[in-house]
Amino acid sequence: MYVARFVAAALGLLAIGAAHAADTGAPANGAPVKAGTETVLPATTPPWSERVLVQHIDFDAFAGSLDAERMNELAALGLKLFTAKFTLADGAGRPLSTQAIVPTNRKRPVADLFSRTAGMDANACSSCHNDPAPGGAGDFTQNVFVSEGFDTPDFDSLDPQFSNERGTKAMNGSGLVELLAREMTADLQAERKAALHEARASGTPVKAGLHSKGVDFGTLTANPDGTVDLAELDGVDTDLIIRPFSQKGVFNSIRQFTINALNQHHGMQATERFGKRWTGTDDFDGDGFKDEISPGDVSALVAFQATMKMPSVRADLPREWQDAAATGAANFTRMGCAACHRPALPLKSLSFADPGPIDAAGTLRNGEVKQGISFDLGQTEWGKSLKRDADGNYLVPLFGDLKRHVVADAQVAALGNELLGQRFVERDVFLTAELWGVASTAPYGHRGDKTTMDEVIRAHGGEARGARDAYVDGSDADRQSIIAYLKTRVIEK
Repeated sequence: MYVARFVAAALGLLAIGAAHAADTGAPANGAPVKAGTETVLPATTPPWSERVLVQHIDFDAFAGSLDAERMNELAALGLKLFTAKFTLADGAGRPLSTQAIVPTNRKRPVADLFSRTAGMDANACSSCHNDPAPGGAGDFTQNVFVSEGFDTPDFDSLDPQFSNERGTKAMNGSGLVELLAREMTADLQAERKAALHEARASGTPVKAGLHSKGVDFGTLTANPDGTVDLAELDGVDTDLIIRPFSQKGVFNSIRQFTINALNQHHGMQATERFGKRWTGTDDFDGDGFKDEISPGDVSALVAFQATMKMPSVRADLPREWQDAAATGAANFTRMGCAACHRPALPLKSLSFADPGPIDAAGTLRNGEVKQGISFDLGQTEWGKSLKRDADGNYLVPLFGDLKRHVVADAQVAALGNELLGQRFVERDVFLTAELWGVASTAPYGHRGDKTTMDEVIRAHGGEARGARDAYVDGSDADRQSIIAYLKTRVIEK
């Protein structure tokens, strides 16, 4: 079975998989009508309809291993969804739902449809992720506001004691980021398993280091009785799952991140989290629209983000810039910046599976579908350009380590400017920012309030204090060389 092709409409409206219910006398503009508490869709949608989501993508239509053509077809559907400006006719808005990752009802209906904090706060994903193209970063005006998400999910204030203000991150190369996180999670959990096996066999506690792809995540102590002392973990959760998305590193996957963003920013609820199975209702947000986003819709959005071209290195540089960048590369390592912003991490496989292996309840999982969707990122033009190491691993030029670090201290506290933790991650702890497209993602810092790279480097404290001090104490020429080096890392349109 193949997904329905795009609706041939003058406005280029989005067409996405399964058929609608029978005609029930919907108004001529194609808007749904309410039959009791149920929303009924018209049998046909005219080209002037104000709905943008006129059909849902059928997940099963894309199940299996996709060749390049089918992968690109699914990603193209995802781009349509990513740039679609959802309307009330689609179910946009969440009058009785909060932004929390766990479905949570409001204490009272939201007063206004649009609110920078209470949501919805954007029509389309591309409203914020748009620089230099859909899926990219966002300016300061596109900052988002997030609460801690558990005891304070219902808030309506810009005051930092109620919400954290964050800059919009670029999603370019996110398929590679998720694949790295999956492999690193497998490594760490295998090291825990081996330590437990050794402790049981020896009858004595075993202390094991946790390392993956050259990144040190501390140690654990496995005991003969099967318990594990996790007090010395560093930069990772106690379940040893690498969570590579969001500035705090709290989302497992593109899929989980997407489902959360659809609800928070657009008031569009994914059935796999907000549907009847988990909440007991198919209209959790109380807006009169059922099952607003299907599993296939989410998979299309995942495919678009996973296949987005990774950032690249500028090649059109004058000799003066090339020489400065070469010096900057050496200074970047010498001053300690590369200890966290690792220029490359090795990746064994480019095969991307959706659903992934480590998603939790409320996100589609392998046991919940007959067959998942998979595709090889090596089929993309940018995937073919990835270099390999001597062991055949793909070298992902991430300039990151997928690890959380303390980035503020008493003297240099600018990056510890939030008052709320998020998902048990301390206020001054953040995931290392990937710098592979840094020249295209200004402004900088978690709040997007640093206008230059020099500003944000000088703002580094905590674990980054040594590298920051080396930068500040260096010569102007050394500092300029590092900026020249970083300015070569761009996101192409």
